[in-house]
Amino acid sequence: PPPLKPSEADNDDQLSLEDIDAIKVIGKGNGGIVQLVQHKWTGQFFALKQELFGLPTEHLHDLIRTTSTAVKLHVVIQMNIDESYCKQIAKELKINQSSQCPYVVVCYQSFYNNGAISIILEYMDGGSLADFLKKVKSIPEPYLAVICKQVLKGLIYLHHERHIIHRDLKPSNLLINHRGEVKITDFGVSTIMTSTSGLANTFVGTYNYMSPERIIGGNYGNKIDIWSLGLVLLECATGQFPYSPPDQAAGWTSFYELMNQIVEQPPPCALSDRFSPEFCSFISA
Repeated sequence: PPPLKPSEADNDDQLSLEDIDAIKVIGKGNGGIVQLVQHKWTGQFFALKQELFGLPTEHLHDLIRTTSTAVKLHVVIQMNIDESYCKQIAKELKINQSSQCPYVVVCYQSFYNNGAISIILEYMDGGSLADFLKKVKSIPEPYLAVICKQVLKGLIYLHHERHIIHRDLKPSNLLINHRGEVKITDFGVSTIMTSTSGLANTFVGTYNYMSPERIIGGNYGNKIDIWSLGLVLLECATGQFPYSPPDQAAGWTSFYELMNQIVEQPPPCALSDRFSPEFCSFISA
């Protein structure tokens, strides 16, 4: 049979967890594991990510020890969660499934059963921008321009078409493929801006890339994603996170120390003796 398409996968008869065989683990981290799985009828490969919320650490380690790693064509995120979170997670699934944009990772299908929510997502075979950066150390400006253009188009879609603030934009949430396409993923902490002013004040996301107004608990809008993108681009250009700890050898000893620097210090900038005037101006804008 031909590979499943997103429109076909909307039909539960076309794709269900019972039709997927687990093969081996393809990754782990942040309290979860990712397994390589295969659709029994089409032969199509996916990756099943299990977020083990509330599961004792030793159980997670036992699960991880049972298999090993690899990468394939789509992602299934399966989250074992408390009942109280189900409504919020289901809302996020609907957001993903309704997103149709070439710069946002495709959501093919979602499931809910006995507290476990699973989502089938497009898999980007080049991994994340964070993975790529580890290999190349830094990215030249011409390539950064290509990356930036695609991410900005994705953000324009999310902000203006879907009224979504991502709130956790970072290198590991920007995925790439062998065609050089870059797509935004991970809307686990995104929100639909329901107020007419388009503001929010909830505190979720990765603190490293948070804007000052978020850290101090003020109202914020979609500009916080632009702040995060600026940090991401500067990190890719220089090969290191834009904020330097007081003691380089010790690194950041406390995330409070980092957040204080983000709030109190001037925004980081690109050095004019290393980068073009256009890049420096873009980062400072």
